[in-house]
Amino acid sequence: MMLLIASCANRGQGPQGGPRDTIPPKVLKELPINGMLAFKGKTIEVTFDEYIQLDDIQNNVLISPPQQNAPEVKAIGKTLSVIFQEDLQDSTTYTINFGAAICDYNEKVPLEGYVFAFSTGDHIDSLAISGTVYDAATLSPKPAVLVGIHRNMADSALSALPFARVTRTDSEGNFVIHNIQSGSYRLYALNDISRDFIYQPGEGLAFYDSVITPSFDIKLHYDTLWRDTLALDSITGDTLFTRLPDSILHHSITHFYPDSLVLWYFEESKQRRYFQGIRRDEQHAFTLIFSAPQDSMPVIQALRPSEVDSLHNDSAWVNFTNYCLLQASQNFDTITYWLTDSIAISMDSIYMQMQYLVTDSLYNLIPQTDTVLAVYRRPRMSDKAREAIERKKRERKLELRTNASASFDIFDTIRITSAFPIADIHDSLFHLSHKVDTLMHPMSFEILRSDSLAMMLYIISNLQPEETYLLKIDSAACIDIYGASNDSIQKNIKLKSKNDYSSLRVKMATFDPLARIQLLDEKEKVLKELPANADGALFQYLKPATFYLRLYIDQNGDGKWTTGDWLLLQQPEPIYYYPKKLKLRANWDFEEVFDHLAKPQILSKPKALTSKNAKKK
Repeated sequence: MMLLIASCANRGQGPQGGPRDTIPPKVLKELPINGMLAFKGKTIEVTFDEYIQLDDIQNNVLISPPQQNAPEVKAIGKTLSVIFQEDLQDSTTYTINFGAAICDYNEKVPLEGYVFAFSTGDHIDSLAISGTVYDAATLSPKPAVLVGIHRNMADSALSALPFARVTRTDSEGNFVIHNIQSGSYRLYALNDISRDFIYQPGEGLAFYDSVITPSFDIKLHYDTLWRDTLALDSITGDTLFTRLPDSILHHSITHFYPDSLVLWYFEESKQRRYFQGIRRDEQHAFTLIFSAPQDSMPVIQALRPSEVDSLHNDSAWVNFTNYCLLQASQNFDTITYWLTDSIAISMDSIYMQMQYLVTDSLYNLIPQTDTVLAVYRRPRMSDKAREAIERKKRERKLELRTNASASFDIFDTIRITSAFPIADIHDSLFHLSHKVDTLMHPMSFEILRSDSLAMMLYIISNLQPEETYLLKIDSAACIDIYGASNDSIQKNIKLKSKNDYSSLRVKMATFDPLARIQLLDEKEKVLKELPANADGALFQYLKPATFYLRLYIDQNGDGKWTTGDWLLLQQPEPIYYYPKKLKLRANWDFEEVFDHLAKPQILSKPKALTSKNAKKK
């Protein structure tokens, strides 16, 4: 009897195929062969066992020694071609590191670690050095930066000569420089933004303090071959399986040194100073933007508002600060000019001559004069809509904002911010009262201005935890430079209890008077910083949360972490992490002992922060 079984096709599902291909392409043939001597050609071809494609050639493929004209690298079918665009140096070992550029065609599985080497002379240089590049500020591995060596020992070589040999760090910051000629070298890492293999101001870098002399040794490695045997147990009569040593084999392994170098990557605090641009989003103000903080205000001359048509009349140019109020950002890299002259405000285009300081190639400050134009572009709209906007401007009220709230931190200060510079402040129209039961008791307080523009006011008074207060600001208490006044404001303020916070005392196992301790959040943002002392650094009024600790050795005593200086051969100030995360609870006092010398610097960072950084990359 024949049994027939039939089933319908599973509609909606096509062929599922096999497992995903995870095997990278395999080299079948090299022309010339890898390691060839006396190479005189211009082309290298490598054939693989499957169709290939190339990924991000510019960042993956690296030729050493570097060439000014990059070779043409292309893939056709199963063949990879490298065509040199310039003559090769005599008696020189070349390496082509393909990084993760070579991938299979379907799944894009990369062939990593493939390096092709050849020599134009009668031998191949074979020494190697290796290590890891770390970010000095975070102790995180620094991926994808250029690492190179110079035979020239002069400090100027880094900014004047291409590297003798180069490589690039992998995703873990590790590097290996292959095929090095015997001798002594200086070692550097470089964020080669300009792609010219030399240091340009503004590029991050790292340098090794000592001269490096590559070397190697050969060690014998022994392996034991075992022989399987069967034996009879004389008591039980069972057959036993045993393994006995049969023979010992040995082979040699070459170790290259140094093999665990550490480079600390940093960006120099010295920034190239230049003018970036001008912005005028509102008619009554414009902002100058610079690349770095300014030591002094620029000198601006502009056309006298009453003589806007006198472009070529020297007497029409005046000091424009007479028509403005200046507001600089905290680090003085942006400067806003609030126009105080009605004619100047009405001008859609303001021509200015600006004198300021810029840095040259040696970071010297030199004067610069530019002509700039501050343009206000009026939005396109109907006359009716424009009139409505103008009417709103005339009826505009000065908007005041405050951080006062019904859940107010006991360490905070009442702040009032304005969108416009304030010309007049009537202290008598500010009121602060202490609420006791249902009665309000007036309190004494002081109003402090942040600066001459008074765009931020501070209300200073003796506020107590768990107490309730009332802040009232009457209408017209503040009047801005354009005559607008504020509406009345009333805010209830309830201070939190001390029991809502925790404290943390951090002691050093090995006290260093130069240490400064930083409290970090889970994104490594510095929340607070205190100098270390023998009794410990005390962080008070901390909200319940997860924190981390790190410290740095303030070697120059300026109260802040200082990056490295290549010209002075100064490494960045060392940073150490506390190895554990801290979960602080309300109404608890914590104490931790920070032994910053317990682990090597590069191993001190907590795994939780390390894994967060890895996810970001």
